[in-house]
Amino acid sequence: MLLDNKTAVIYGGGGSIGGAMARAFAAEGARVFLVGRTQEKLDKVASDIQAAGGLAETAIVDALDERAVDDYVDSVAAQASRVDISVNVISHNGLFGPLLQAPAEDFAQSLGSVAKTFLITTKAAARHMTKQGSGVILHFGGSDNVPMANMGNVQIGFDLVESMRRQWGADLGPSGVRVVTLRTGGIPETMPDSEEMAPMKQQMIDGTQLKRAATLADVGNVAAFVASDRARSMTTTQVNISCGALVD
Repeated sequence: MLLDNKTAVIYGGGGSIGGAMARAFAAEGARVFLVGRTQEKLDKVASDIQAAGGLAETAIVDALDERAVDDYVDSVAAQASRVDISVNVISHNGLFGPLLQAPAEDFAQSLGSVAKTFLITTKAAARHMTKQGSGVILHFGGSDNVPMANMGNVQIGFDLVESMRRQWGADLGPSGVRVVTLRTGGIPETMPDSEEMAPMKQQMIDGTQLKRAATLADVGNVAAFVASDRARSMTTTQVNISCGALVD
């Protein structure tokens, strides 16, 4: 299997994206540690993994609390002997709408939280990865060279994370640590199943070159490959799994 004897920490592991990655990692042999704020959601993903014969553990940790994250990752490293994969897909307070109407304090606070959690979780993993001489830090979302109107601070937040990804890649590369982002262009099955959302889902599909959108299974499968040693030459880059919706 691709991830035999690997240890993965997933912040936001109870969500749709984090859960998809966790299930795929576990199916490929990884031991997954699911971190989040809602025990019920974490337990659901862990139960699915365990029912399939995989290894999963859960913990409630505030990904904006540096000491709590450091202590938790140290405990994972002590328990599993290493930290191989770190993923942060926690939800952010995105402010959609024109920047002209954006409340300055809310705008700054939201972006500050994005920068803070990615700095904290990456530092916690990198301390162990640099010592062991290997590791993979995965981001999700990516940036786009063609901005859309009324995205508020959402795309700016993605761009911020990508800027940090490039810097982390340069800083950590000499120690054998890789940093990669997955881009999808949107996943219809993560959106509410309602009449109001149906046209947007179809528009998302119609906007792809393959006339189908990426699925959660696609996200998990590609993430497992990127996190594996078979992708050991990939770092400081984005992996486009948008079915052609995002043209590089």
